[in-house]
Amino acid sequence: MSEYEYITLRDRPEYKDQAAEWFHSKWGIPAEAYDECMSDYLNGTTEYGWYLCLDKEKIIGGMGVIENDFHDRRDLAPNVCAVYTEEEYRKRGIAGKLLDMVVADMRSKGITPIYLVTDHIGFYERYGWEFLCMVHCDGQQYSSRMYIHR
Repeated sequence: MSEYEYITLRDRPEYKDQAAEWFHSKWGIPAEAYDECMSDYLNGTTEYGWYLCLDKEKIIGGMGVIENDFHDRRDLAPNVCAVYTEEEYRKRGIAGKLLDMVVADMRSKGITPIYLVTDHIGFYERYGWEFLCMVHCDGQQYSSRMYIHR
């Protein structure tokens, strides 16, 4: 049995406020923006989900799925976003397990392919993601790597 618990926000909706604040603290996007996306997921407006890894009751990793992750390729959707694992928990397979959860969940809903934007090279490839193209992200002067999972 894993020492961590992997959940969707629909599994444990009581984590919504804590998760919105946690993602805000990692990425600087207003907590209200996360709250709105999470509410849409919880009330069934969208199937684009939110995924968390818990160590007891503490959020230690997470990611979401949104329509577009602030880039110029609006045709490439949906996007995995806000991928984060607490530093002291890295290199334990947490992000990989969450990525696998996202892919399986989206696929079970007929949502494929899915995309993500990153500056990392070599990490996502380990989990079946393929480099697709460069995209220009809002507010950035440089391009970032767009990956696809089919």
